[in-house]
Amino acid sequence: MIELSPRFDFNEVDEKWSKFWVDNNLFHARVNPDKNSYTVLIPPPNVTGILHMGHALNNTLQDIMIRYKRMRGFETLWMPGTDHAGIATQNVVERQLAKEGKTRHDFSREEFLERLWAWKREYGDTIIHQLKKLGASCDWERTRFTMDDGYSLAVRSVFVRLYEKGLIYQGEYIINWCPRCQTALSDEEAEHRDLQGNLYYLRYPVKNEENAFITVATTRPETMLGDTAVAVNPKDKRYKAYIGKTVVLPLVNREIRVVADEFVDAKFGTGAVKVTPAHDPNDFAMGRRHGLDFVNIMRPDGVLNEQAGDFEGMDRFEAREAVIEELSELKLLEKIEPHTHAVGHCYRCHTVVEPYLSRQWFVRMGPLAKPALEAVRKGKIKFYPSRWTKVYLNWMENIRDWCISRQIWWGHRVPVWYCAGDGQCKLACKEPIVSPTVPEKCPHCGSTNLKQDEDVLDTWFSSWLWPFATFGWPLEDKGSKELAYFYPTSSLFTAPEIIFFWVARMIMAGFEFMGDVPFSDVYIHGTVRDAKGRKMSKSLGNAIDPLEIIREYGADALRFSLIINSGQDLFISKEKFEIGRNFANKIWNASRLILMRVSSAGAGFDLEKINTKALDLPSRWIISRFYATLEKVTGAVERYRFSEAESLIYEFFWNNFCDWYLEVVKDRWTDENVQRVALGVLEKSLKMMHPFMPFVTEELWNRTQEGKGSLCIQGWPAFSRKLVDKEAERNMDVLLGLVSAVRTVRTQWNINPGQTVPCQLIVRTKKAAAFLDENLAMIKNAARLETVTITEKAAVKARDAATVLVGEIKCVIPLSGIIDVDKEKKKILAQALEQERALEGLQKRLQNKEFVTKAPAEVVAKEKERSVALQAKVRELKQVIASLE
Repeated sequence: MIELSPRFDFNEVDEKWSKFWVDNNLFHARVNPDKNSYTVLIPPPNVTGILHMGHALNNTLQDIMIRYKRMRGFETLWMPGTDHAGIATQNVVERQLAKEGKTRHDFSREEFLERLWAWKREYGDTIIHQLKKLGASCDWERTRFTMDDGYSLAVRSVFVRLYEKGLIYQGEYIINWCPRCQTALSDEEAEHRDLQGNLYYLRYPVKNEENAFITVATTRPETMLGDTAVAVNPKDKRYKAYIGKTVVLPLVNREIRVVADEFVDAKFGTGAVKVTPAHDPNDFAMGRRHGLDFVNIMRPDGVLNEQAGDFEGMDRFEAREAVIEELSELKLLEKIEPHTHAVGHCYRCHTVVEPYLSRQWFVRMGPLAKPALEAVRKGKIKFYPSRWTKVYLNWMENIRDWCISRQIWWGHRVPVWYCAGDGQCKLACKEPIVSPTVPEKCPHCGSTNLKQDEDVLDTWFSSWLWPFATFGWPLEDKGSKELAYFYPTSSLFTAPEIIFFWVARMIMAGFEFMGDVPFSDVYIHGTVRDAKGRKMSKSLGNAIDPLEIIREYGADALRFSLIINSGQDLFISKEKFEIGRNFANKIWNASRLILMRVSSAGAGFDLEKINTKALDLPSRWIISRFYATLEKVTGAVERYRFSEAESLIYEFFWNNFCDWYLEVVKDRWTDENVQRVALGVLEKSLKMMHPFMPFVTEELWNRTQEGKGSLCIQGWPAFSRKLVDKEAERNMDVLLGLVSAVRTVRTQWNINPGQTVPCQLIVRTKKAAAFLDENLAMIKNAARLETVTITEKAAVKARDAATVLVGEIKCVIPLSGIIDVDKEKKKILAQALEQERALEGLQKRLQNKEFVTKAPAEVVAKEKERSVALQAKVRELKQVIASLE
């Protein structure tokens, strides 16, 4: 007999096995020609990261699949690592400096970078330690960082290769600019949010025409100071006479042309638009088409410069108010209308982004996108759920060039140098020197006076190389053993918001540098939301700390609860983690019961070798239920249906195994077959549950299977078709249906739980009677029946007997003499009446159009749900009364 403590101490168990797995290097992957590889690359969390629920969900999903595939016999590699997170990490250190009353500009670039590296050395592995607490079975020996020396070489090499192919270029364009971070952002990093703003109608006087104006509409009136034209649609008859004329720009008195351009929407505003080529992407394009001047009125910090005249030195939003006030005084503000519009925000600091004319580095994406599009169209890469395929294709078909330069100091510095000259410069020296290593001298004039480009590369420019740079590329080319074995990787697990940032770019990089897809499957999981449907975030104050859940409920509880509640999105409250905690406790308590009852006869027994003919119906049934469940769980995991897999496991282990089988055999533990079946099903269930709940299953496995090694390296249970016994399942369903029916009657009529009752079972055939007679003892014990009469004909009709039909079997339970029938009947009728009154009031409320239209949608939805529930309750109560004979 093996003794377990009465209580599952998850704190002790979690810490014990987390350390054991890592110390024994059980997750390390090697090139193994005898096995197929299965590789997953962790979406590298930011080095600034602290584990949040999104991380917990994403990494639990990956760990389930990795543990499952490891048990299926694959050589599994889960590559871990962290991302240097340029803007985010620099912001963290700059905030530290601000507390000291300093900025990064108080330091040299080298001094500031040393502060950043010092911060990384102290705090950069925090999230790695937290992932280990979650049970993540990564190959921790391989942990990479996107600014490792080897990884940095990969980044520089990619830049050089793309530059040499003409796919990287530099130019002045309108980009998304964050005045707070003072850096460019890609389109994907400028998150658009709908804001309630205004549409301002401004009057521009027509030159030499008294009282003649062209009115333009704009959401950013401060940018008018940089206008160099007014544009109208050439087909707009209202402005035909003004095309080619000149208007005087108010406040700065600059004369600007009226141009005709088909881009202008004649239906928006007044049909005439101000053109500010240095501060709007559409105006930039118009400016080039019409040869307009580009007047930049803003400094990088969002403060207006000398080109803004009297408004110089004002913040852009302060200038907006001042411009409107002055135009109003000049009678040149026609009107202001409320206007909702989408405004870009910096994805890191949430500052409103400014469209800004700046010289930046770009990647030409069109040529890179073609093979990446074809791979998904032809099914070489599949998205799960499939609806994300359309989202990916739509973005790729409309892809724009990628702005990759950032005006910060933390990151991969652009590998471009410029010859500063030493008096012997040639014209060719104006060409940039692009090299993966630091050049010793100018290749044109021999000067050693070289200056490196000040910008760094977008964080995603390193992340898109993750599937192969982590294996040592380019020093290890695609012919190397590791790359050839582990690349392409197998599955990618990620969130929808980085399909464009990361997933699409990795696919493009895979084809460009490796000549193949980087992975075959992309699983997009839902977003973690609170009970009200809001995305969890610190700013809303609705975030639940996964580490707190681990401390309070255990890592298994966190993992199981997240997955079983997952779907398109997860709606989580703290209470929902109780399901995982309760299930872990159930597994522990059931195991403790079995281990306390079995002798050596049950130890080491293999279910697949059992003679099922020697078993009773409940034992054949539970073995069949296990293998039927195993087949479905295996299929669900293979199809990335993790919530479905957990629901199947939960239903089998809690309901079938614990609530029914262990209850049915509780008085028969001396039977060696019962011991063997119970322990055999437990052992295989621990294997099936391990990928989902690794800690409790590992602890119990090592208690029951001492000397067999860690559960995480055991084989996945083999499916046995011959042990799926459909007849046993059908027969057992009948018996369980009878027991459930009797239990329901007992509850409905308030029969004392300890009291046994008589029962009559009326059947149609002798075969049915023989079947029930054979299993009579089980029925009596499970339903707490005093006597059971099995007959093909109804006995003398009993007064006040409850009846229920289970298939073709009629179950009759006399109530007279057991309870006060009239009293209980009155109570049930009173309940029915009370519920009907509540239902009537609720239905009147739902028929009230004012309530339905004015009440919040969630309130109306809840009331409708309550109405359905009340109707069901009324029907149930009436059926209880109707069941009396």
